[in-house]
Amino acid sequence: MAISQSDLDALDQAIASGVTSVTFEGRTVNYQSTAALMEARQHTFQVLNGSLQNRGPRLFRFGFTTSRGD
Repeated sequence: MAISQSDLDALDQAIASGVTSVTFEGRTVNYQSTAALMEARQHTFQVLNGSLQNRGPRLFRFGFTTSRGD
């Protein structure tokens, strides 16, 4: 089960409404407290954000030399 933006949205909605149970793809998860729910939200955000940052460099540098040695 991959983490998606819809999972993050569901966690945000649960935090905003004050409930501690969230349904992901037909499965319901009951968190012990709002703090645990917020930790899950932070983890989900980091996983999503980290996967976007690991796409490789966006800036390339090339070094050129000439046959004269310049």
